Amino acid sequence: MVLKMRRRSGCPVSISLERFGDRWSLLIIRDLMVRGYTTFKQFKESGEGIATNVLTARLKRLVAEGLVETERDARDGRRLHYRLTEKGIALAPVMLELLLWASRYEETAAPCELMEQMAAHREHVLVEVTRRWKERDPEPFLRPFKEKVKSGRREKKRSGCG
Repeated sequence: MVLKMRRRSGCPVSISLERFGDRWSLLIIRDLMVRGYTTFKQFKESGEGIATNVLTARLKRLVAEGLVETERDARDGRRLHYRLTEKGIALAPVMLELLLWASRYEETAAPCELMEQMAAHREHVLVEVTRRWKERDPEPFLRPFKEKVKSGRREKKRSGCG
């Protein structure tokens, strides 16, 4: 089943956002790219609070758009593993810049020292993320950032790093 979307315009930014631009799709791409997640359960438990039906819909759309592919688990054929395609991993520079932009201008849980190192060595980061994808290296490039929790609400660790 191929989902064909009608384009709003021919603008490259608009087309890009139509393909992968909603929050959940970008977070799934992030989890595949830098956290090493491959299963529905891992995405569901990522801490973002995505509803099961939304996760299912976004994964189907990412597959239909050619950004993600599925593979059957070798030990349990009922289980699917998700993996970025070449088209999907090509989003690494975009994801890196989003990460760095937010850590510079917004309050995040990202350690400033790490963000500064990544900003100073962008090319190395991209080479390493791509290498891990090509070699199917299961080691996450980045683990989830730890956030302090205060009285049931998330408290941001620090202001922007910029």
